[in-house]
Amino acid sequence: MNIIKLSPQETADKLAQGATLIDIRSPDEFARSHIQGATCVPAESLSDTHPAIVGKDVVIFHCLSGMRTAQNANKITACTSNCTAYVLDGGLNAWKKAGLPIHTDHTKPISIMRQVQIVAGSFVVLGVVLGVSVSPWFLALSAFVGTGLMFAGLTGFCGMAKLLALLPYNRTLNS
Repeated sequence: MNIIKLSPQETADKLAQGATLIDIRSPDEFARSHIQGATCVPAESLSDTHPAIVGKDVVIFHCLSGMRTAQNANKITACTSNCTAYVLDGGLNAWKKAGLPIHTDHTKPISIMRQVQIVAGSFVVLGVVLGVSVSPWFLALSAFVGTGLMFAGLTGFCGMAKLLALLPYNRTLNS
């Protein structure tokens, strides 16, 4: 079953008529920026028994760009068998581009995955620079980080993300 895609303006109109808006991004992404009135239900938590979905007539799902909603279309369809489901085409990015209002909290840290990308990329560059300028043994740092990223991709467990989540500025999102 194909879920009907709505433009940002069509979504705003449906929300004005009482539709429920579900943001399937992670809680840390949601805390930083979201559409006012949206409820955060991460994709991995979607189910037909979730309180944000049960008893609703019209539910609209969105993510940042539309990719996660497309990847989770089967889950979305399964959890909305008793209501009408839509997807915000282009996600939060399209909503912003249309000039519609969002709630942004600049005091919240950037997402854990972006933090991982910044730290991992920095270590790789540092390893290469030190490997070329000081000793080839420093290239092992880049290899170690690359291996960790491959492991995270294959298993879904990212040790660096777990460590970054322990930092004080990330703790408020995890509690």
